[in-house]
Amino acid sequence: MKWLDRLKNKKVNREYADDLLSQTEKNIEQMEPVNIIVAGKTGSGKSTLINALFREKIAETGVGKPITQSIERISKSGMPLTLYDTKGLELTPEAQVEVLQSLNNLIKEQKKKGDREQIDLAYYCINSNMSRIEPFEIELIQALAEHIPVIIVLTQYLGQEDNEFVEYLEEQQLPVQGIVPVLAKPYLIQDQHYIPSHGLQELVDLTLATIPNSVQRAFINAQQIDLDRKVKDARSWAQKYIKGAFGVGFTPIPVADSAVLIPMQIGMLAHITSIFGLSLNKSQILSIIAGIGGTGGATAAGKYVVGQIFKFIPGLGTVAGGIISGSTASVLTMTLAYSYIEVLKVITQAEIQGRDLPLVEIQKAMNLNFKDQLTYFSDLLPDSAKRNIIEEWKNQFFKKK
Repeated sequence: MKWLDRLKNKKVNREYADDLLSQTEKNIEQMEPVNIIVAGKTGSGKSTLINALFREKIAETGVGKPITQSIERISKSGMPLTLYDTKGLELTPEAQVEVLQSLNNLIKEQKKKGDREQIDLAYYCINSNMSRIEPFEIELIQALAEHIPVIIVLTQYLGQEDNEFVEYLEEQQLPVQGIVPVLAKPYLIQDQHYIPSHGLQELVDLTLATIPNSVQRAFINAQQIDLDRKVKDARSWAQKYIKGAFGVGFTPIPVADSAVLIPMQIGMLAHITSIFGLSLNKSQILSIIAGIGGTGGATAAGKYVVGQIFKFIPGLGTVAGGIISGSTASVLTMTLAYSYIEVLKVITQAEIQGRDLPLVEIQKAMNLNFKDQLTYFSDLLPDSAKRNIIEEWKNQFFKKK
């Protein structure tokens, strides 16, 4: 409560937090979700794999809904991902036939429902410690591969001693996209000695190379392994908003019209949040906005930021009023975007580690990143442009409505 009281004293515009959260939710709802079958015998490491690969431990916290006796649908609000988990593959031959038929029917029925519901991929999990694959499993993999791409995930893979089994599976020439050995979480050898987790990045890479382009954004959102890919994707989307900001600033509106510019920037931040897949709350958003105000940011802009602006804004170095206003708006938009991305990266890393980042740390992270991005800006523009445009822009974040 003391933290929130300090935010109120700073007059942080709370409506921006509401807008950002609302737009983020809409962006995620508009994503075409990725739908994945996760098959394998009991003890094949499916749950461990799912919790390691996807954010928010969906295997534990997601809502499970039985589709048939052998298939459970797992989903979670705010995550554009649906998993279909198979159970009971160690049943009698008659029951195994029923499982196979159920999966076949599921794939066909979901395809009839359209792109948002159709199955995009299957992971077939095999515990490498078992060092065997049964005839029914081969039959199941072949049956799945007739309709959708299949990746074999060799779980609990400890290294060299399991290589013979990998080679054996490769010799079977199964109709799969690949065989990915994975150790989903560190394996204790003795005392404090662990074999580190590995293989998950390779699984992410192969998955993205296999699934349709239309669901790749959803998979990037849901997965928690490749943080650099989230950053790269977020920066790519930010470029579109930065170009738009130049257009807003170039128009003959006094001081780049923050009332027009900031709502566009809030939309940009919402888009970036949806890429990261973080479930930010209002207090976290407010702390990030508060971080903008404590930078003294009217005096500096990063060389990197300015260098990027030069790439797509002709005549940036001129002194024409529209160019000055437009370039200032663009630099502010890029600075805001890149700072926000770095803060989300920090929050994501903390979440993966199972800890909540204190609001004070979030504000400090935004403060430092925003300030770092604002280096040498004063050398590009006249003092009047800096004083007027940037100060009004900043003040908009702290006015009560």
